[in-house]
Amino acid sequence: QVQLVESGGGTVQAGGSLRLSCAASERVFNAYAVGWFRQAPGKEREFVAAINWLGDSTLYADSGKGRFTVSRDNAKITVYLEMNSLKAEDTAVYYCAADSRMGPYSDYAAPYDYWGQGTQVTVSS
Repeated sequence: QVQLVESGGGTVQAGGSLRLSCAASERVFNAYAVGWFRQAPGKEREFVAAINWLGDSTLYADSGKGRFTVSRDNAKITVYLEMNSLKAEDTAVYYCAADSRMGPYSDYAAPYDYWGQGTQVTVSS
Protein backbone atom coordinates (compact mmCIF):
# COMPACT_ATOMS: atom_id res chain seq x y z
CA GLN A 1 0.00 0.00 0.00
CA VAL A 2 1.52 3.28 -1.12
CA GLN A 3 0.82 6.35 0.96
CA LEU A 4 1.02 9.80 -0.57
CA VAL A 5 1.50 13.01 1.39
CA GLU A 6 1.11 16.41 -0.23
CA SER A 7 2.71 19.54 1.15
CA GLY A 8 3.56 23.05 0.06
CA GLY A 9 0.12 24.56 -0.08
CA GLY A 10 -0.69 27.91 1.47
CA THR A 11 -1.97 31.38 0.81
CA VAL A 12 -0.32 33.51 -1.84
CA GLN A 13 -1.18 36.70 -3.64
CA ALA A 14 -2.22 36.64 -7.28
CA GLY A 15 0.86 36.47 -9.47
CA GLY A 16 2.80 34.53 -6.88
CA SER A 17 4.19 31.02 -6.92
CA LEU A 18 3.98 27.83 -4.94
CA ARG A 19 5.62 24.44 -5.24
CA LEU A 20 3.60 21.46 -4.14
CA SER A 21 5.26 18.19 -3.21
CA CYS A 22 3.85 14.69 -3.24
CA ALA A 23 6.00 12.34 -1.20
CA ALA A 24 5.43 8.60 -1.40
CA SER A 25 6.05 5.92 1.18
CA GLU A 26 7.27 3.19 -1.17
CA ARG A 27 9.84 3.16 -3.97
CA VAL A 28 7.44 1.28 -6.22
CA PHE A 29 5.86 4.74 -6.64
CA ASN A 30 8.71 5.49 -9.03
CA ALA A 31 7.15 3.04 -11.50
CA TYR A 32 3.78 4.77 -11.41
CA ALA A 33 2.38 7.59 -13.48
CA VAL A 34 1.31 10.44 -11.22
CA GLY A 35 -1.41 12.99 -11.65
CA TRP A 36 -2.34 16.21 -9.91
CA PHE A 37 -5.99 17.12 -9.50
CA ARG A 38 -7.77 19.95 -7.73
CA GLN A 39 -11.20 20.62 -6.32
CA ALA A 40 -12.59 24.04 -5.57
CA PRO A 41 -15.58 24.56 -3.27
CA GLY A 42 -18.81 23.66 -5.03
CA LYS A 43 -16.99 22.34 -8.08
CA GLU A 44 -16.06 18.93 -9.36
CA ARG A 45 -12.54 17.62 -9.11
CA GLU A 46 -10.54 18.49 -12.20
CA PHE A 47 -7.31 17.36 -13.78
CA VAL A 48 -4.31 19.65 -13.48
CA ALA A 49 -1.22 17.81 -14.71
CA ALA A 50 0.35 14.37 -15.04
CA ILE A 51 3.79 12.85 -15.48
CA ASN A 52 4.86 9.43 -16.64
CA TRP A 53 6.97 7.12 -14.52
CA LEU A 54 10.21 8.07 -16.24
CA GLY A 55 9.56 11.76 -15.93
CA ASP A 56 10.15 12.51 -19.59
CA SER A 57 6.55 13.03 -20.62
CA THR A 58 4.01 15.40 -19.11
CA LEU A 59 0.46 16.53 -19.73
CA TYR A 60 -1.29 19.70 -18.60
CA ALA A 61 -4.81 20.97 -18.48
CA ASP A 62 -5.30 24.10 -20.53
CA SER A 63 -5.77 26.08 -17.33
CA GLY A 64 -2.19 25.44 -16.28
CA LYS A 65 -0.27 25.38 -19.54
CA GLY A 66 2.64 27.78 -19.46
CA ARG A 67 2.23 28.38 -15.72
CA PHE A 68 2.48 24.94 -14.09
CA THR A 69 5.31 22.44 -14.31
CA VAL A 70 5.16 18.88 -13.04
CA SER A 71 8.37 17.00 -12.32
CA ARG A 72 9.63 14.10 -10.29
CA ASP A 73 12.71 13.16 -8.32
CA ASN A 74 12.76 9.39 -8.14
CA ALA A 75 15.69 9.40 -5.73
CA LYS A 76 13.40 11.21 -3.28
CA ILE A 77 10.27 9.31 -4.43
CA THR A 78 8.58 12.68 -4.76
CA VAL A 79 6.61 14.44 -7.47
CA TYR A 80 6.37 18.21 -7.63
CA LEU A 81 3.95 20.72 -9.06
CA GLU A 82 5.49 24.12 -9.58
CA MET A 83 2.81 26.78 -9.98
CA ASN A 84 3.62 30.27 -11.19
CA SER A 85 1.55 33.33 -12.04
CA LEU A 86 -1.17 32.07 -9.76
CA LYS A 87 -4.69 33.36 -10.20
CA ALA A 88 -7.65 33.52 -7.85
CA GLU A 89 -9.30 30.77 -9.87
CA ASP A 90 -6.45 28.42 -8.95
CA THR A 91 -7.77 28.36 -5.40
CA ALA A 92 -8.61 24.75 -4.53
CA VAL A 93 -7.52 21.69 -2.64
CA TYR A 94 -4.80 20.00 -4.66
CA TYR A 95 -4.39 16.24 -4.67
CA CYS A 96 -1.72 14.00 -6.08
CA ALA A 97 -2.59 10.52 -7.25
CA ALA A 98 -0.65 7.50 -8.46
CA ASP A 99 -1.65 4.93 -11.05
CA SER A 100 -0.28 1.50 -10.15
CA ARG A 101 -1.03 -0.01 -13.57
CA MET A 102 2.46 1.07 -14.63
CA GLY A 103 1.06 2.39 -17.85
CA PRO A 104 0.72 5.81 -19.44
CA TYR A 105 -0.70 8.71 -17.48
CA SER A 106 -4.34 9.73 -17.63
CA ASP A 107 -6.16 13.03 -17.44
CA TYR A 108 -9.13 11.58 -15.60
CA ALA A 109 -9.34 10.29 -12.05
CA ALA A 110 -10.57 6.71 -12.48
CA PRO A 111 -7.23 4.99 -13.22
CA TYR A 112 -5.52 6.48 -10.18
CA ASP A 113 -5.76 4.17 -7.20
CA TYR A 114 -3.61 5.94 -4.61
CA TRP A 115 -4.51 9.44 -3.45
CA GLY A 116 -3.06 11.89 -1.00
CA GLN A 117 -5.05 13.81 1.56
CA GLY A 118 -4.81 17.09 -0.32
CA THR A 119 -3.23 20.45 0.36
CA GLN A 120 -5.06 23.76 0.29
CA VAL A 121 -3.96 26.46 -2.14
CA THR A 122 -5.53 29.87 -1.69
CA VAL A 123 -4.76 32.71 -4.07
CA SER A 124 -5.87 36.14 -2.95
CA SER A 125 -6.62 38.81 -5.52
